[in-house]
Amino acid sequence: MTERARRDSLLVETDWLAARLDDPRLRVVDIRGIIKPPAAPKPWYLPQHEAYRESHIPGAVFFDWTDDIVEPTAPIHMTLAGPARFKALMERFGIGDDHAVVIYDDTGGIAPRLWWALNYYGHAEASLLNGGWVKWRAEGRPVTAEVPRHARAVFTPRLEPGWRVGTTEVKVATGDAGTVLVDCRSPKEFVGEIGRGERKGRIPGAVNVPVARFLNAEDKTWKNLPEIRKMFEAAGVTPDRRVITYCNAGVSASVGLFALKLLDYPEAANFAGSWYEWEADPANPVATGA
Repeated sequence: MTERARRDSLLVETDWLAARLDDPRLRVVDIRGIIKPPAAPKPWYLPQHEAYRESHIPGAVFFDWTDDIVEPTAPIHMTLAGPARFKALMERFGIGDDHAVVIYDDTGGIAPRLWWALNYYGHAEASLLNGGWVKWRAEGRPVTAEVPRHARAVFTPRLEPGWRVGTTEVKVATGDAGTVLVDCRSPKEFVGEIGRGERKGRIPGAVNVPVARFLNAEDKTWKNLPEIRKMFEAAGVTPDRRVITYCNAGVSASVGLFALKLLDYPEAANFAGSWYEWEADPANPVATGA
């Protein structure tokens, strides 16, 4: 697959979506939400229900990223919903095995989480809307307050283990020169100046590639691929190494993983539990400082 074809399969443009809003095989998901700074009072993670009710892309359904796609009884905060819960969610909103899914938010930092989850559950026909809600609105494209009622569909979870790793695999990776751990958080979180967990710092041996830098600030579109590639390679993240991304809860880590897939890195996975899972075991070491 060429670079352009790969990009087009993962990242669709607003004009492409606007021309296909009536396509019965297409499902659009609005997953707008808020991630507050670590210094802000809890809760740090919020959905944007009201914004969706006010207006959204025609035909889009709304997913609460803090509830719908997480497992509420899991011991690790923000753990991805299990197969049964994820299947029920998809089917309730009319997303089935034969549907193509386009996901958008208004920051660029949340939609990749659902993209990753769909791929982990074997639904590869999923893409992000480049620029999301910000670009769509700036271009004056159609919006509505009408909530769609799609017919129920059959969604079959088919786990793809290569998309996800846990603490055990991360521990092995820290001693493997052929694997690189990528901390996708801000530099201040990486060095331990600030943090969201009980402990502050990073997984020893990790390198820092802040994913907020991948997006253009004015319209939340993705920067060009050579520029993103340079950011990874400057940190020693090269295609010849296996890459594991992480953040606090696996959300920004999904942004990092999406970028790696755009760049066609052959082996990359998301440490889905991320920092919350790592710090849950006090025996796991933590590094701080530059």
